[in-house]
Amino acid sequence: MAKNLAGLGDTKALLNVYIANIPTFDFGAKGQSMHPLEEGDIYACGQACGNGWRKVFNVYAKLVYAAALPTLGAKTFDSWQEYRDKKLLQVGSSTSLHFRPPAQISAKNDQQTQLDSSSIHIVMGRTYAKTLNLGDQLVWLDEEFAINNERGIIVCPYFDYRQLSNIKIVRLVGLIKEVQDRITTHSM
Repeated sequence: MAKNLAGLGDTKALLNVYIANIPTFDFGAKGQSMHPLEEGDIYACGQACGNGWRKVFNVYAKLVYAAALPTLGAKTFDSWQEYRDKKLLQVGSSTSLHFRPPAQISAKNDQQTQLDSSSIHIVMGRTYAKTLNLGDQLVWLDEEFAINNERGIIVCPYFDYRQLSNIKIVRLVGLIKEVQDRITTHSM
């Protein structure tokens, strides 16, 4: 595993997901901070790193497939499984998985830099979100979901079948579409 690997996926992603941990898998990222995956990488990582990472990739693919945003192109595939295997976190997928947050997402050090307002930023897990000191930047909708529509930040349960069930994926899709509507309105 490259020590400076900041994440996986498309460097021009619309959907950016942030996770507190990093897989112990060598993706072959030669000095890149963001590394786009190739077909077979998700399967290989799941085999090498276990069920936890398999679940993260599966739930991410199910979420993108359920969201059906045209920019992400998931509905051009017959199933979320096919989408996961052939497009998720690859060049042109418009999806990314970050192993550390960009400085702009965190309120630490009084950083006031804006996130890319044309992107959606999902922080995986309330506990991780709290370490980012987002504080009053978020409106907590309940114990699991929070949003800052203007900055495009959503906090949701960890990408695991039990924590982010199909019902909660539907709720998260609604929040993603709310942020996407704001992005679309502001770009007109």
